[in-house]
Amino acid sequence: MMPFEKAVAAACLAGAVACAPSVQQEVQMGDDYAAEIERTMPLIKESSIRSAFLTSVAPIRQAVNRTDLAWDFQIVNSDQVNAFAVPGGHIYVFRGLIERAEHWDAFAGAVAHEVGHVDLRHSAQQMGTASAANTGLTLAYILLGRQPSAGEQVALGVGGSMVFAKFSRDDEREADSVAVGYLTEARIDPSGMVDMFRTLQNLQQRDPSKVELWFASHPMPAERITNTERYINSTPGARAATRTGRSDLAAFNTLKQRLRALPPAPKELTTP
Repeated sequence: MMPFEKAVAAACLAGAVACAPSVQQEVQMGDDYAAEIERTMPLIKESSIRSAFLTSVAPIRQAVNRTDLAWDFQIVNSDQVNAFAVPGGHIYVFRGLIERAEHWDAFAGAVAHEVGHVDLRHSAQQMGTASAANTGLTLAYILLGRQPSAGEQVALGVGGSMVFAKFSRDDEREADSVAVGYLTEARIDPSGMVDMFRTLQNLQQRDPSKVELWFASHPMPAERITNTERYINSTPGARAATRTGRSDLAAFNTLKQRLRALPPAPKELTTP
């Protein structure tokens, strides 16, 4: 456990209740984890790809509520279809998700959901709870949705201690709800979010290995699609945005083209 984690755990235990880190602590811990991810996961750094990617996520970033975070978006070079968020504004999108998103609005929906978890401080709150319980979890827990075996830890090349847990169903609902709001604010068609969910469900039926990581850490019953459609109906302006919002973006098409020009993405995560 890192010194900061010990300090948070001590403070929580002293108060006999779980506590969430302050924004400053959240950012520091998130930066520490981001540094570990940078060291252990294959991230795509080509400038032309980064430029198209950042242009593709810019409208979502501009729509978020938390302006106290720097926000950082990265692409993981893996054929897996997945995305995850680290507290402090670090968002990671797998290449496999980008390549299988049929349109920009579908991709934007997945990104907006992960941004929602950070914006609502879900993971920061879980850090406090996990620290209070003195629970040490690894980065692989984010990806697998459970404590990884020793073999999996070696395969994933994970070194640092983490304090993440799976989000609750309420957290998932909240992140989906605010994601619809972000998309509407950014004038993106929010129905693309539902399309992405359906794409993932179809892919699970055809090739479940491609979405194993997503379904391990993103529980997605049929109820979730129904709920998102309900959020679209209840969010001011969202229903109109399904008719007038943008569904595609030139930069996103460029991003996909540039990714296709690279060697095929690894089918499994490996240590760089």
